[in-house]
Amino acid sequence: MKYNPDIHHRRSIRLRGYDYSQKGLYFVTICTQDRLCLFGDIENGEMNLNDAGKMVRTIWDQIPAHYCGVEIDQFVVMPNHIHGIVIIVGAGPRACPVGEGQPRGGAPTGFSLPDVVHRFKTMTTKQYTDGVKQNGWQLFPAKLWQRNYYEHIIRDEDSYLKIAEYIQTNPQRWEEDSYHV
Repeated sequence: MKYNPDIHHRRSIRLRGYDYSQKGLYFVTICTQDRLCLFGDIENGEMNLNDAGKMVRTIWDQIPAHYCGVEIDQFVVMPNHIHGIVIIVGAGPRACPVGEGQPRGGAPTGFSLPDVVHRFKTMTTKQYTDGVKQNGWQLFPAKLWQRNYYEHIIRDEDSYLKIAEYIQTNPQRWEEDSYHV
């Protein structure tokens, strides 16, 4: 089908006019394409990561090494999605001095939350594809991750505490989770 701008348009779920490169805490949820359970399983309220799930966790843990001024907080890998908190510190006292910890591997120097999520998706997709070829990991459709992701700007400590608890207890609520298929 030929592109028709009258019917083919993507609606952004981002907050219009908000600068996602500014300092702040951001809660993100990223789902696998078709919500395939690729990263392990839940037993007795505990997430048991398979090798693919461990790889996803490793890539998440490496985010600060690739983005100076970005920290990570609470995180969980679920069978078919991840939840995490990304902290953009920016150029404040906790940010890296020029020359140290600069983005590597083609990462942009002026970054935003979408940049961080894009890199995470790209790196995990590459390594997952390698795992399919080399280790027989489960095949996935054309894309590992859904096109978009959910994000929420954390505006205060109360919101942070609720979200942190939600992330920590997510495996215990898997049976009632809307992402459970």
